[in-house]
Amino acid sequence: MKADIHPQYHFIKVVMTDGTEYMTRSTYGKEGDTLNLDIDPKTHPAWTGGTQQLLDRGGRLSRFTSRFGSIGARK
Repeated sequence: MKADIHPQYHFIKVVMTDGTEYMTRSTYGKEGDTLNLDIDPKTHPAWTGGTQQLLDRGGRLSRFTSRFGSIGARK
């Protein structure tokens, strides 16, 4: 194995959006650096199951459906 080709793996402090902190090992920054998260699993809808509405006002979805709606499983 080649020497000195791998990044340094060290402890950093991660600060969540609600202010909670924890220590973890990472290749980010230097030993003891702080990583402040803008988005975290406690608040982002992708992890919390937030609702998402698909709005289409005659745009791409309508064009796709009109062109390819008949392709697929037969009933």
